[in-house]
Amino acid sequence: MGDVDECIFCKIVAGRSPAYRILEDEHCVAFLDVAPASPGHCLVVPRGHARNVWEISEEAHEHVARMVHRVAALLRAALAPDGVNVTHSTGEAAGQEVFHFHSHVVPRWRGDDLRPMWSASTASAQELESVRARVIAVR
Repeated sequence: MGDVDECIFCKIVAGRSPAYRILEDEHCVAFLDVAPASPGHCLVVPRGHARNVWEISEEAHEHVARMVHRVAALLRAALAPDGVNVTHSTGEAAGQEVFHFHSHVVPRWRGDDLRPMWSASTASAQELESVRARVIAVR
């Protein structure tokens, strides 16, 4: 089993590691991040192990998305944030640290000091068309 036996999120799902759970159902578990970006920062994980967005089934991903929606509503009602970020990272290059698919639900308040994950600049039409052509060629 390797991955699953050592996976901290699998241990949390199984109840073998502690977590501050806020919501769960037969498909997913949502709990507070122990290193929060802001108060109320939650993680939503599927009960079944999948390393990343490339490995999770569409059905399991749908369950995570539904739980993310429910968690965001709970955080809004409980903490009254001005906004919320929902993020996911797949792979070390994207900043993934725990290799069990998970989404972050991060409450935001005006004036907080959190930074966006990237700074953007407008791409040229030629660049956009080139990338589009490459993507649709593999559909």
